[in-house]
Amino acid sequence: MTVVCLESLTFGLGHLSRAAARLGEPLRLLTRDPAYYAYELERLPAGAVDVVETETFDTELVAEQLGRTPDLRGLISSTDTWMLVGAELTARFGLPGLAPAVLRLTRDKAAVRDRLFEAGLTRARAAEADRGDPATAALLVKTVGLPAILKDTAGTGSQNVWLVRDERELDAALAEAAGRQLKGRLFAEPYFSGPVYSAETLTWAGRTRLLGVSSRLMSPEPHFREEITAFPVAFPQPRRDALEQWLDRVLAAVGYTDRFAHVEFALTTAGPEVVEINPRIGGALVGEGLCRALGVNVYEAMVEAALGSRPGLMDAVLPGGPASAFVLGYPEEPGVFTGVDGLDRLPDMPGSPAWYPVKRTGDPVEHLGDSRGYAGIVYAEAETAELATHCAVAAANAVRVRTEPFRAADATGSGDAAGPGDAAGPADAAGPADAAGTAVGATVSRAGQGSGG
Repeated sequence: MTVVCLESLTFGLGHLSRAAARLGEPLRLLTRDPAYYAYELERLPAGAVDVVETETFDTELVAEQLGRTPDLRGLISSTDTWMLVGAELTARFGLPGLAPAVLRLTRDKAAVRDRLFEAGLTRARAAEADRGDPATAALLVKTVGLPAILKDTAGTGSQNVWLVRDERELDAALAEAAGRQLKGRLFAEPYFSGPVYSAETLTWAGRTRLLGVSSRLMSPEPHFREEITAFPVAFPQPRRDALEQWLDRVLAAVGYTDRFAHVEFALTTAGPEVVEINPRIGGALVGEGLCRALGVNVYEAMVEAALGSRPGLMDAVLPGGPASAFVLGYPEEPGVFTGVDGLDRLPDMPGSPAWYPVKRTGDPVEHLGDSRGYAGIVYAEAETAELATHCAVAAANAVRVRTEPFRAADATGSGDAAGPGDAAGPADAAGPADAAGTAVGATVSRAGQGSGG
């Protein structure tokens, strides 16, 4: 009996391996580069995860590996990059999982907006933006209005997102978008003013349980760089109950029947508005925070869902634990990442702060306007999310991420190329730092390398 993980978020693999072991299921990781998971793997006992190195961008090579897996029982694909590949292979091998059409829908932000509008759960439709049509600007103003958000239908990590508050900014955003390589299509939707949160949910058989809400503090407008997250936000019980009912309707509207979801929403004067639906557990240290604050290993639910079993977390009485907060560590200037100062001060600070590395020494940091630019995460905990935030921010203020200017040879124009962990920001954090060689918690084998696909 084996559960296979097709790549993974950077953090959480340790919890996942312990969850699989507790359920009696060996865990195999298929990855392009085991070094991206070194931070997690080297903290696990030898052999805790069977790591197979293969070209995961080649769907047929991945299918070959799945075909060779003894008694394959489930497939977990929890990153945005490999989500649809995982859905295709889950269906091909007859494994339990959400319908591929539902996952394709959730990865199309414009289609989600339209579906929610049809269900009466948002105030406007999406408007497709034709980058080659000179009449696009006028059409968007007429159909969506201003202020508006212009973004990629399949974007992640706050990349390719523009706030346009007037026609001048709209023209500038369309011109800039024309030169960008998008993962999907360009579209516009209303800008929902208000604080932004993420609902951490688990759905089974069409019923959704709200596990809690994470706060999401961003950089000032017009950018949307994610900076601070805390969990759980202390909503009054009636308001929390109303949120859970709303989320149940939102996920039902897109055909969501089972698995974790990370639903970003803005709390407006007219009520909550969906920003996007991520069909997976939250990235960065959201999963870590869930495990600690709820007092259970939530990754057991991920394994149970992959096996087609009702997750115990749907009905569990949660013992609870400390609240958590984390701050993303960005350098002051782009350049080559050289290290972090101030980590020696963390043990003497409240909240048990810790540094979770993301970038590796020598990695280029080209983009500071979105989540591709952070080099690591400062994590802290306390009795409430508010106190944990204070501790995390104080600890982050003691830390400085260092870069040195690019030399001519360093300027590759790679755009911070993504690795297995998706260098897309907190939703899918990039691979951990200082990863050298094979992690001791892994048994690594290498499969044939394909051409990618």
